[in-house]
Amino acid sequence: MSQLHEECGVFGVLAKERRDVASTAYYGLFALQHRGQESCGIVVNDDGLFSAHKDTGLVNDVFTPEVMAKLGFGDMAVGHVRYGTTGSNSRANAQPILVNHIKGPMALCHNGNLINSFELRERLELEGSIFHTTSDTEVISYIITKERLTAPSIEDALCRAMRRIQGAYSLVVMSPSKIMPPATPTASAPCATAPCRTAAGWSPAKAAPWTR
Repeated sequence: MSQLHEECGVFGVLAKERRDVASTAYYGLFALQHRGQESCGIVVNDDGLFSAHKDTGLVNDVFTPEVMAKLGFGDMAVGHVRYGTTGSNSRANAQPILVNHIKGPMALCHNGNLINSFELRERLELEGSIFHTTSDTEVISYIITKERLTAPSIEDALCRAMRRIQGAYSLVVMSPSKIMPPATPTASAPCATAPCRTAAGWSPAKAAPWTR
């Protein structure tokens, strides 16, 4: 695995009913393991209650049966395998990033690079933002969160944020009721689908939000 570095993989699943979406995300990330071997993570959404686990290591090492049991059931999940192009290889930089704010929780997975990350981070820090990681993903999460404070919906907040961030990237954003997979036209990384009788998958070409 040491020779395979394809710069992260992201995965999202939306089920039509409450089920073991954590396992669906697990197998999706396992299939995407070639895209990143530094760290991995899954966030499960059970009717707005988020359960998360992430750590450094491979998918089958990080997600033991005990961890999977704690993630529980839900109707949405997002996951990520990381090969970092910015930031150090540490548990702090593992994704998804989970944000809890006044508008509700949000989970974010990101693949790609921002060309204005330094400028955005510096501006956010001068405005009082405190960063816990060294990755571009946290910059994106702060911008979306700040835009969400005044935007009428999470979709509008994403549109506003995407006007500010520059680069080639793919995102998966999960709110309490939606999964959104916006991507830039120059996004080069594929997103995995999760086709089954009770779940729906997506790709960057399907930019509309997925809701219950």
